[in-house]
Order: sequence, then structure tokens, then C-alpha cells
Amino acid sequence: MNKDLFKNIKSDAPAGLVVFLVAVPLCLGIALASGAPLFSGIIAGMVGGIVVTLFSGSHLGVSGPAAGLAVIVLAAIEDLGSFEIFLVAVVIAGIIQIVLGILRAGIIGYYFPTSVIKGMLSAIGIIIFLKQIPHAFGYDADPEGDMDFAQADGQNTFTELSNMVDYITPGAIVLAVVSLAILILWEQKFMKKVKIFQVIQGPLVVVVLGIIFGNVFTSGALVITNEHMVSIPVAEDLAGFAGQFTLPDFTAITNPQVWIVGITMAIVASLETLLCVEATDKLDPQKRVTPTNKELRAQGIGNIVAGLIGGLPVTQVIVRSSANIQSGGKTKLSALIHGILIFLAALAIPNIMNMIPLASLAAILLVVGYKLAKPALFIDMYKKGWLQFIPFVVTVLAIVFTDLLVGIGIGMAVAVFNILVTNLRNPYVLKETHDPEHKHYQIALSEQVTFLNKAQILKELNRIPNDSELFIDASSTVFIEHDVLEIFNDFKTSAQYKNIKVQMSSLDHLDLNGFEQNLKDMVANKHDIEKLPDRENLKVTTLS
Repeated sequence: MNKDLFKNIKSDAPAGLVVFLVAVPLCLGIALASGAPLFSGIIAGMVGGIVVTLFSGSHLGVSGPAAGLAVIVLAAIEDLGSFEIFLVAVVIAGIIQIVLGILRAGIIGYYFPTSVIKGMLSAIGIIIFLKQIPHAFGYDADPEGDMDFAQADGQNTFTELSNMVDYITPGAIVLAVVSLAILILWEQKFMKKVKIFQVIQGPLVVVVLGIIFGNVFTSGALVITNEHMVSIPVAEDLAGFAGQFTLPDFTAITNPQVWIVGITMAIVASLETLLCVEATDKLDPQKRVTPTNKELRAQGIGNIVAGLIGGLPVTQVIVRSSANIQSGGKTKLSALIHGILIFLAALAIPNIMNMIPLASLAAILLVVGYKLAKPALFIDMYKKGWLQFIPFVVTVLAIVFTDLLVGIGIGMAVAVFNILVTNLRNPYVLKETHDPEHKHYQIALSEQVTFLNKAQILKELNRIPNDSELFIDASSTVFIEHDVLEIFNDFKTSAQYKNIKVQMSSLDHLDLNGFEQNLKDMVANKHDIEKLPDRENLKVTTLS
């Protein structure tokens, strides 16, 4: 922690408070969906906010329990037989993540295309919005934090919207509508000019209003019962609070199944973290870049600590990170404050936290979701062309209708397919020869020539007519794959039967591991090159 950490405390403190309010129900909901003790979600929130933040290089990323791991955790606890044994796997996952960071595996995060990352952000925004509508109506069957399309209760995101009609809570609707009105008002420019409203965030006002509302309307049509409130486990004293922490059962360290679970969680948690890092850096107004290897090590340390004291596995998470950015967070202090507040709330004021209606938090998350998936983003991606828009839309739909990792995988597949298609249909310039008696052609290779160019090169070679001359210009090429060299070698053989004279520029500047000997008789000397027609008289095909 450096001296500049507190320089932006006026922005970071309110943002940290908002992230704390958003994080608590998410921590509890993910723990419930994972089949783990509720307090394990709170522990993960503390560890993610305090421990990971202290070691992380991310300026705005917020870590905590991740919905994407809930299914893995649920199955692991059942298969391993106890939560204490599962905690051993969490510790193992943390150690593996530290090793991945040391091995610089964080570079994987830089290979996700922008279109896929923006699609992920929009999809998460849509999911947040759709998942919070039932909570705003007072129907809380699906726990907070569930981000998957298919729910554990057999329902899905859309059936939940129809089911809520039979379980409407009037008080929740009134509170959600008023809360949304306050949040929208707080977003107006004239409100932001008033100094007091720059410090007191709209979400804090909404939460305070929710607590007051719940205490005023204790009966009648507008009552909001305890089942529609936040539900932090309450300890009677300090000893009871300490008793909520769980130690791992290290006698299971030799169990192969524990190691399999640990490795699985390390891989999934690392991928989710790297995806979130890329997305958070995109949202950062200052466009700072997070050191991904350092982030993997920080997450690993966090998971070791979480496993040792009874917490769920942690990752960097986009919902809390985006809420941090939208609330005006400037540095990692906001994430640290959020973690400290989770600890203090669970220790000192769990009863007050349990007075917060889920409808109030639903209103906050509805705004967060809308900001992540604004229609303007879809319009902007459309204007960038189909090569950007198609992977973007496919990623959005895939994540909304499956889950984060499956959706990202589908989006990546489409993005790679687009690259292949682009290479196949690469544009080229044609110039007719001025000498009708001599057919001269030239293929000018780009700096990088890989197997992706094979289709286009074969296509052009097959178009070279009989009784002509071809010059292959590799003078600007710095890398050429053997797949392509073999194509030229094969064409050299077939050209003899078509009376095609094939020549190539020198390959001496390339490291071809001896393959250049196969093409030696094709390489043109200086005298041959000087006799070639002027480039203006050539039919030129430029491949890239």
C-alpha cells in the first residue's frame, strides 16, 4: 500500500460502501446455491475484499465468491462428503493459482478478443437485469448471485419471470419503484453538481429507505416479511462469531478426488478472473492495465486463506467490479473498504443488515445491469462491422442462455471462425499486364504467412494459367510456416507440366531449418529479377 492510496478516498469510500451493499446478498446467495454454510460466502467476501486486494495489481477489480463456481462447489461438497474436506481442495486450488502466476499463465487473458469481452459485459448486464426483476416484485425463490440460465430448482431465467406473477409482494414493488426513481434522479447532472450528493450515493439512500420502509410497514398490504430480507447468520457473542469459521480436514490431503476438485477449481477460477480482469480494464475510465500474472498470484493467496478459515473459493467478479466503477471508485481502496465493511457488518451489526429488503438491492442491481448492457453499446458494435458485431451478439446470446464459461467458449469459437473466413476471403489487387504476349504474375507475401493463408494461396496458384511466369516475392516476409512452403514446393512440381516458370525471391533472411534447399532451384538471382517486368505491368496478388 502506497501513500497515494488515500488520495481519492472521497470517491473510493462511497464506492466501497455501495459495493459492500451489493456484495453481501450476492455472497449469501452464492453460498446458498453452492450448498455451503451461508457464512462461508461472507468469509469469501471478506477475503476477496481484504486479502486479495492487498496483493492484487488491479485498480478497480473486486474479488469474492463467484457464481460460476457454484455448480462445481455444490457437486464437490456432495462427492467429497463434507465441507471440511472441500476446504482442502480450495487450499490446493490457491497453491496451483500461485504456480500459474509464477509460470506467467496470465498472458492467456490477453488473447480474448474485444468483441467477446464486450459481449460478456453486455450479457452479464442482461442477466443481472432479468434475474433482479423477480426480486423487485418480491419473489425470491432463486437466490441472489445465481447467474446461470438453468436454475437448481428446475426453472430458468424466463420461467422465473412468469412464476413471479403468482407471488407478487405489493410492498416490494412499491419500494423497488421508489428506489429506482431515486437512483435515476441521482444520475441526473444537476444532482451531481450538489456537493453533498457527490458524497452520499443514491444506493445508500435506497438502502436506508428500505430499512425505514420495512420498519414502518410491519403489517397490512405493504408489509415486507423477513423472507424477503438479507439474511446474514447472527452470532450471540464474539465466541459464537469465531465459531462460524471452519478449519479444513487435512487428513483428506491424500484423497485423489480432492486434488481433482482443486485442479478443476484452479483452472475455472483463473479463467473467470482473467476474463473479469480484461472486462474491468475495458470499463476503467483511465484505461489502466492490470498485471495478470500478479492477479493470479493474488487470487491464489486469497483462496489459500479462504480455504484455511472456511470460505468459498474466490475470483475477481464483474458484478461487484462494475458496481465499483459505476459508483465512482478510483483506486483499490474502494475494494478494500468493501471487504472491511463486510467483516465489520458480520461482526457487529448483522441484525441491522438483516433489515435490508432484497427489493432495495434489486433496484440497485437493475441500474448496474442496464449500464452494462446499454442499447448504445449494441449500436456501437454494429457500426464497427460484422466481424466485430457477430462474435459480440453470439457471445451475448450464448452467455444468457447457458453460463459464463460456455458462452465465452462459443463466442471465442465464432471469433476464430471469423478470422479463418477473413483469411480465406482476403482482398487482393489485380493489375493487368501491358504485354499480351507474356503472362507475368506476382504473389507478394506479407510479413507473417501461416497455415491460415493456405486456402488463399492455393486459390491464387490454381488461377495461374499455363504458359506463364510467376514470381513469388517473400522479401518482406519475416515468418513463413512449413505448410505454406510445402504448397510452393508442390506447385513447383506441377508447374513443370503446365509450362509455368516459377521464381522466388531469396529466402536467406528466413530460418527455415533447411527447407529452403527444396526451393533452391526456384530462387531467382539478381539478373533474373532485373529482367522481370515493371511492377506496374504485373498482375499482382498481395496475400496477408
